[in-house]
Amino acid sequence: MTADTDLVTNPSVRQPSELAHTGTGERSRSDRHSGLSPTLTLLLSVTCALAVANVYFAQPLLDSMAHSLGVASSMIGVVVTATQVGYALGLLFIVPLGDLLNRKRLIVIQVLLSAIALAAAGASQQWLALLGAMIVVGLLAVVVQVLVAYAAMLATPSQRGQAVGTVISGIVLGILLARFTAGLIADIAGWRAVYFVSSGLMLTIAAVLCKVLPFTPPPRHKDTYLVLIGSLFKLFITEPTLRARGLLALLIFAAFSVLWTSMVLPLSAPPLSLSHTAIGMFGLAGVAGALAARRAGRWADQGLGQRVTGLSLGLLTLSWLPITFAETSLVALVCGVIVLDFAVQAIHVTNQSIIFAARPDAQSRMVGAYMCFYSVGSALGAAAATQVYALWGWMAVSLLGALISASALVLWFLTLHLSTSRQERSA
Repeated sequence: MTADTDLVTNPSVRQPSELAHTGTGERSRSDRHSGLSPTLTLLLSVTCALAVANVYFAQPLLDSMAHSLGVASSMIGVVVTATQVGYALGLLFIVPLGDLLNRKRLIVIQVLLSAIALAAAGASQQWLALLGAMIVVGLLAVVVQVLVAYAAMLATPSQRGQAVGTVISGIVLGILLARFTAGLIADIAGWRAVYFVSSGLMLTIAAVLCKVLPFTPPPRHKDTYLVLIGSLFKLFITEPTLRARGLLALLIFAAFSVLWTSMVLPLSAPPLSLSHTAIGMFGLAGVAGALAARRAGRWADQGLGQRVTGLSLGLLTLSWLPITFAETSLVALVCGVIVLDFAVQAIHVTNQSIIFAARPDAQSRMVGAYMCFYSVGSALGAAAATQVYALWGWMAVSLLGALISASALVLWFLTLHLSTSRQERSA
């Protein structure tokens, strides 16, 4: 293992010049560090849960937002799209800073600014003001990816897959709890209260992070910010693993967004007419996704990434069959949601474990580039889902999700075949 790689994966490895600039207290804390402790892993998971929830709060609230701001139901999905646009911009222009700046400072600043953006979203009285606030919320929510890369850096190589899986399980739980808590708070105090409460929580977690996060040496990159951003775009060209796994992420999260963006519309309409709380509780059915995230990281560490991907894509495609009956059978919908969330999160964790292994020296940029595919897929799925539902109803939405999922399965099969052929030619 090279010195550079040691520095990235184990912050306790220092160069003499770096030690000279490190305070005594910071040096002693860093020297005691060995891998990623369970307590710190839990803190990173909780932070990820709170941060990612901000992206998903709107999904069970779309109907209330539409009525409050006088927006047509066919257009309200743009709220989710705006958040994902901001997320994509953050992935391109903020996440790479994790390979240039002190990650602790970057994380704390993002969390603080998120609190301000959330308060602005809750106070928005105009449609365009809300969209602008949601773009900024999405822009700053990419702190999740900085945290994932931070966890991968602190972890030892033998625990990296499990550590990433554990932190991502926090992300999954954040998504699930976002839908439930948003619905519950909205039923009690209105949709705006959801964002005010989240703003207060982000301020609290910022104070905890500032005190608890360990010191790590600044990245050794000497390039300017513009050069670093340019190198991110080069990764799309030079890393075939990133391209293959990124395209899979685009498709699976497009399917994911098709379900969760449009599902609120038939559930809140007659004859079901479910409350925000009831709709949010459907998110709890996806708790299997959190279990998949943790297990998938271990499977990836054992070299089973391709097998997990193929089986999960098959489950993702099949999950749309029971989802089709959402308007007539809530039990069928719950079954479909469980399978879909399990499959999506298993693929997602496997993807990130594989790309981290491909370029351990550029973890922030790799995860930023990868998550750009995620954000584009989520935005396209959200925009398409509400339009398709308005034109043709829930059956058409389910067909759209199934076609996207089947396309991902075909893509995985083709890339697996091409990769195997290249390996055979090299041998």
